[in-house]
Amino acid sequence: MFFWHAATRCNGNGQEQFPPGNLFVAVGECLWDNGAACGSLWGNGAACGRRYRLRCISGNNKPCKGNTINQFPISLTMIHMFFCGTLAFLLIKVFKFVEPVTMSRCLFLSSVVPIGALYSLSLWLSNSAYIYLSVSFIQMLKALMPVAVYSIGVTFKKESFKSDTMCNMVSISVGVAIAAYGEAKFDSWGVVLQLGAVAFEATRLVMIQILLTSKGITLNPITSLYYVAPCCLVFLLVPWIFVELPILRETSSFHFDFEIFGTNSLCAFALNLAVFLLVGKTSPLTMNVAGVVKDWLLIAFSWSAIKDTITPINLFGYGLAFSGVAYYSISKLLALKAKEAQKKAQQADEEAGKVLEERDGEGGGSTNRNESQD
Repeated sequence: MFFWHAATRCNGNGQEQFPPGNLFVAVGECLWDNGAACGSLWGNGAACGRRYRLRCISGNNKPCKGNTINQFPISLTMIHMFFCGTLAFLLIKVFKFVEPVTMSRCLFLSSVVPIGALYSLSLWLSNSAYIYLSVSFIQMLKALMPVAVYSIGVTFKKESFKSDTMCNMVSISVGVAIAAYGEAKFDSWGVVLQLGAVAFEATRLVMIQILLTSKGITLNPITSLYYVAPCCLVFLLVPWIFVELPILRETSSFHFDFEIFGTNSLCAFALNLAVFLLVGKTSPLTMNVAGVVKDWLLIAFSWSAIKDTITPINLFGYGLAFSGVAYYSISKLLALKAKEAQKKAQQADEEAGKVLEERDGEGGGSTNRNESQD
């Protein structure tokens, strides 16, 4: 099924030919037979006496459901992971663009592999959510990320519980709930998928603090892809074999487009490289500001280019959630800066104390020498 603006061979592209709902069936050249397939498919002639097995590949406003849609989020994620992992390997091992991180086999299995499993689940569910939800609404749901990270951090005792912070988290949740209430094309299964992706991603971020940062290991986006991408590829291979591979085998019309998938994967890697360069040349504050601008640009792009429906209730709810996220980000950055300033002051005090001790030691030594001379 295709949208109404695609032309047909039955009556050209005349508007009067389309049924209610603006959906119709398209026939390939091998079945067309100079128009003989038209009557049997539309059911208004039946002169051909043919039967066809049809598969829904798209729908009006949203894709079809019931396991009949030709959408492969796991395959897309696996392609991204393979491409990004290969480029990360070249940048680290071949071109020496990024310094590698020394990591033992035991540390890799105990720390990186669990993070890779969480990352693969997050990417799988997040890409699947785009089948059912609009781009703008998904961005609004992603505003729940600080809520999930803070809640999981408190659970694992990586964050201290504060009543004012929790009130801020509640305001973000209320804003997202209002945005969901005003969503014109709300889909409960899509929301479940996106919320699951947020939960797994938040758990991954907390696990990075527990399993890597606490051990003094810091991974930038390139080294993260170098270690995590192969793990994601292996973990995604299992559901791909049972979920998408049988559909791909039955779908004889599927052809791998190297141009489309190549540019798509290159954009995914360029995003990670841009994050690496931005953080290295500026500061985390600039990264947060760029993230805020990115969210609003995506919402504006989905409204103007993709023609997503955005209601005033959507904007009001997301505005409330956005205010809470901005306040939380600024508070975290100010606390981080205060902690760094305190640490620098403490180091300066320790260095000054060592200098005084050295001077006292030198003064005591000279006094002893003078007394021995007397």
